[in-house]
Amino acid sequence: MSAVTEIRHVGYAVPDLEAERAFYRDKWGLREVAATDGLVYFAAAGSSEPSVVRLRQAADRRLDVIELATASRADVDALHVRVNAAGCRGIFAPRELSGPGGGYGFRFFSPDGLPFGISCDVKQDQSRVLDALESIPARISHVVLHSPNHKAAVQFFVDVLGFRVSDWLGDFMCFLRCNDWHHRIAILPGPPCLNHVAYDMASLDAMMRGVARLRGEGIDVQWGPGRHKAGNNTFSYFVTPNGFAVEYTAELERVDEANWQPTVHKPEPSVMDLWGIGTGGPHAMPHPAPDAGLFQPAEV
Repeated sequence: MSAVTEIRHVGYAVPDLEAERAFYRDKWGLREVAATDGLVYFAAAGSSEPSVVRLRQAADRRLDVIELATASRADVDALHVRVNAAGCRGIFAPRELSGPGGGYGFRFFSPDGLPFGISCDVKQDQSRVLDALESIPARISHVVLHSPNHKAAVQFFVDVLGFRVSDWLGDFMCFLRCNDWHHRIAILPGPPCLNHVAYDMASLDAMMRGVARLRGEGIDVQWGPGRHKAGNNTFSYFVTPNGFAVEYTAELERVDEANWQPTVHKPEPSVMDLWGIGTGGPHAMPHPAPDAGLFQPAEV
């Protein structure tokens, strides 16, 4: 079955473009690679994707796109058919893409109204293996979303986009994979919106050094450092100048597809954070609210 294979990039619209631009370039650790037609693109050193973040200025803060990868044009076309059959509202049909790396793909709204793209043939750039102590992000690790009907959203990602369930946290949070990493998408109850985007660090030490570097820049941890039980990944959460939550993470678990059996973890503090030594908590994260761009194409 044609399926999504990875996350390419996340696009945001923000009221204060220059503040967000400076955050990703000068503090978070991404590299600005292009600025054209009102769009600013950033790459991560350990990723071959031509960009992992796209920014544009707008009156309202909103999610512009979560761009996903698939293997071939035949897969793009097949996924487009399935997305249409699921009743999703289209933004544009499969076509040649502009922007860094080009490619072929389409864009649509999820049943909740969040914008997604699926593409292939995006020209890949050079990447490098980061040093274990290098305190910058290697790549996007995962994206966490809220949905007012989270179980239906899980089924959409499984039945239509080809994700697999890795684990549940109680009956309210599902971890979904599209390759051998434990999760690339996770879904929580709530109004339709982005919860956060996480970035892989080369090691636990690299994550902790990244936390120290950001603190030195005056950016406080909202929650962490800690370690989640589902996925085994370490975490430290921050908030960008325009109010989006972002995460440094390390040591995310890899799945043996032949033998993996999903677990339902009992919600309790030690499952949310095995260490229990960090500051803040979920209550310190931005309060979820319906995305300002639901069912409204970004037009770029």
